[in-house]
Amino acid sequence: MRTAFSKPTAPDQFDLLISSFRTSGYDALQLKTGQFLPWLQTPEEFTKITAGQPGAAGVLVYYDDLDDDRLANVIDFAIHVGSEMVVFCHNRSREGVTSAMRVAIAKQLAEHGKRARDAGIGLSLHHHFDHPVMVPSDVREFWGAIESGVVGLTVDTGHLAKSGVNDIPAFIEEFAPIIDNIHLKDFGDDKWRLLGEGTLDLAAILSTLSNVGYDGWLCVDEESDASLTDGLTKSRAWLDTHLRR
Repeated sequence: MRTAFSKPTAPDQFDLLISSFRTSGYDALQLKTGQFLPWLQTPEEFTKITAGQPGAAGVLVYYDDLDDDRLANVIDFAIHVGSEMVVFCHNRSREGVTSAMRVAIAKQLAEHGKRARDAGIGLSLHHHFDHPVMVPSDVREFWGAIESGVVGLTVDTGHLAKSGVNDIPAFIEEFAPIIDNIHLKDFGDDKWRLLGEGTLDLAAILSTLSNVGYDGWLCVDEESDASLTDGLTKSRAWLDTHLRR
């Protein structure tokens, strides 16, 4: 597995994030929406800013309503800056979402997935607490409605726990064929935590990933209140201790 890092940052910390992720031991960044959106119309400028840091835009995590034009623009940007994947996080409450609506969302997103695939990049859906795709039954319904291979699944361990999914290894085992990205996040007392400082059995999750032969991205999705530097270094130290060699 290749490792990536993701953490929201203030604008004045973006340069530090770009310059520090590789020296901290990560292969790539998974940039949040606000970290790449300012350059959406000027991708050439973005490539200049990130020049010399391979993987700086390895994956783009795009949090928004499902608007066809805006998502298409993000996919175009990803193609231009050399990203491998766009992760779409659907900013919509699951309240009132019917099965028919979830299927319609799946088919709409699948059209973008086909276009991304034709351009050589992946499109993945990030399940999320209180979003249309949150729990196992939602996942079955969503992927049962679309062609295999056009949209992958980004698994966020913290959001699964927050959503009440207690057996995360079982979730991974069931949906292994569609999982293409892991957001490794700890959780405890209703807060995001640094890896190893929450209540999740992350070691069991890593073991399950190994057992199912997962070889996609393993991203530390660091959203605790730790500093950027601590998030980078302490998370890497935890990974180095627990990842199988």
